[in-house]
Amino acid sequence: MNVADVWNTIWDDATTPVVASTWAALWPLAVVVVCLAVPQVWHLVRHVVTIAHEAGHASVATLLGRKVRGIRLHSDTSGLTTHSGSTKRLPLALTAFAGYPAPALLGLGAAALLGAGYAFGLLWVLLVVLVLVLVQIRNVYGFVVMVLAIGGFGWLAWSGPDPWRVGVAYGVTWLLLLGAVRAVVELHGSRRGAQGGGSDADALARTTRVPALVWVALFWLVTVACAAGGAWLMLGEVLGE
Repeated sequence: MNVADVWNTIWDDATTPVVASTWAALWPLAVVVVCLAVPQVWHLVRHVVTIAHEAGHASVATLLGRKVRGIRLHSDTSGLTTHSGSTKRLPLALTAFAGYPAPALLGLGAAALLGAGYAFGLLWVLLVVLVLVLVQIRNVYGFVVMVLAIGGFGWLAWSGPDPWRVGVAYGVTWLLLLGAVRAVVELHGSRRGAQGGGSDADALARTTRVPALVWVALFWLVTVACAAGGAWLMLGEVLGE
């Protein structure tokens, strides 16, 4: 199979609508709720949220003309995106703000694809996002995490059983939407414990002189709105009954 054949196969797969039952959307939701509730499991799957979070910082920094120096992922599920360029307040503020809403916005876009029936296409989109993040990784732990994620998604997108592919597509979407909300709740908790001085909210407070708590509230509003919108896109028919 040559490159053209591979591309055509991927394109045909990604653009083929999939008719999924309500159950196909609900059982991954149940799994994700369990993941969010069990601390040990959340610690593992939170890497997905962190990857999207750092991708948000990197994407906005690039769009604003800043140079992304690299992304680091850590075993405690935290991450760090370093960038350089203009010291003007607006680019710095927008880049700092992008992190926490990024998983929720990515989840909302994923929910729109699922609502349109493109579960397989979503897997390929997520695989592209992972590859784009990989080229910016600058530490060994982060590199290992990304290679494992790309390997898993690559296998699933290319040859995984269709029910698994649909289930994972819904599962990752729910994880991005609900995990983004939980991450903001954790941020608020860390700041109440006087451990959030280096958070995005504190960076925004220093840049804009708007209190960090206001930024946490905005993060919460955006992520909750995205979660509600994503749920409607995936379960609109059920919710409308």
